[in-house]
Amino acid sequence: MENTTRPGLEEWEVLVRFLPEGWGAKAKELGALRRCRKIPSADALLRLLLIHLADGCSLRETAALGQLGDIATVSDVALMKRLIASGEWLRWLCVGVMHNWIQRRPERVFGFARRVVVVDGSTIKEPGPTGSSWRLHYAINLVDLRCAEAHVTDCRTAESLQHFNVQKGDLFMADRGYGRASDVRHVVERDADIIVRVYDRNIRLAGPNGERFSLLRKLRTLKGTRLGDWDVQVLGEKGWSHPVRICAVKMSKRATEEAQRKVRRKGQKSGYRPSEQALEVAGYITVLTTLPRNEATPAQTLEMYRNRWQIELAFKHMKSILSLGHLHKVSAGSIQAWIHGKLLVAFLVEALIAAGESFFPWGYELPATPQTQPVLVA
Repeated sequence: MENTTRPGLEEWEVLVRFLPEGWGAKAKELGALRRCRKIPSADALLRLLLIHLADGCSLRETAALGQLGDIATVSDVALMKRLIASGEWLRWLCVGVMHNWIQRRPERVFGFARRVVVVDGSTIKEPGPTGSSWRLHYAINLVDLRCAEAHVTDCRTAESLQHFNVQKGDLFMADRGYGRASDVRHVVERDADIIVRVYDRNIRLAGPNGERFSLLRKLRTLKGTRLGDWDVQVLGEKGWSHPVRICAVKMSKRATEEAQRKVRRKGQKSGYRPSEQALEVAGYITVLTTLPRNEATPAQTLEMYRNRWQIELAFKHMKSILSLGHLHKVSAGSIQAWIHGKLLVAFLVEALIAAGESFFPWGYELPATPQTQPVLVA
């Protein structure tokens, strides 16, 4: 009989309520648990993986804690193999958690049949005083949350869309770190589209006929909730240019103050004083897109960029969680499984936050089962 007095068991029972129905059986179906030797169940496997992924414990520490907690007795090498085999299962769990607990799912935000890919990067330092620093570049398909690509480089390699394969018809979305002409060129030359946040100091723009285009002067014309939508050309090396659109909106006073505070803080850390122009530009959301107007109005373009906030919050949590533990550089499969696991932890965090917004005196929502239906007493 299972020992129901094990530490953390009650909390674990609450956590698994956030998982999609049939998650245990899916572990066998997707190859994470073909045999139950040493690891007796999907429950035990997931508990071990989350110790490693959420707590940042090494595989050896995880194996020791698993044995100490009477979860499973397994070696660190065997646990590594289990992690690799669990990649698709972890991805399936990510999708299930997102569909159950995140209201604005990607397919509801992007109302067309495209592969929508969000790219990002994160610097990871291995634990210990002599730990190496690496940069992880990853691309995630927002429809099925599949890690499309993941690459590990040294920390000197810059973030760039050129690290990723672009398919015809894709829509790539990225933050300002990717707002360069070379990144736009990489996407459009493969018959795909892009929405990326830009700053005028990182990219050269010209009017439709090659005339000078002053982004700041255009931004200053935006009052209240008026949206900007300007046809421009992005200029690259060796005379390359491509027609694009700039869509923009003025931020609220409070949001502007917060954005300017971040600019000043970044300047202090880097040892420079931001210019008044940089502070003024920080008060606007400015995105570049290659989508035509008949497919995305300026409001729709900005809404696409804004409405990925729930996914982005999970990515932000994932980037903080990425700093916990060792990056496995054994194979592409191990890296992708690791990312799927980290993303699952991030979505569980988002689900717990969403559930916490509704107060329950006992700390969690009761499941809708016959045992919890109200009993009427005559």
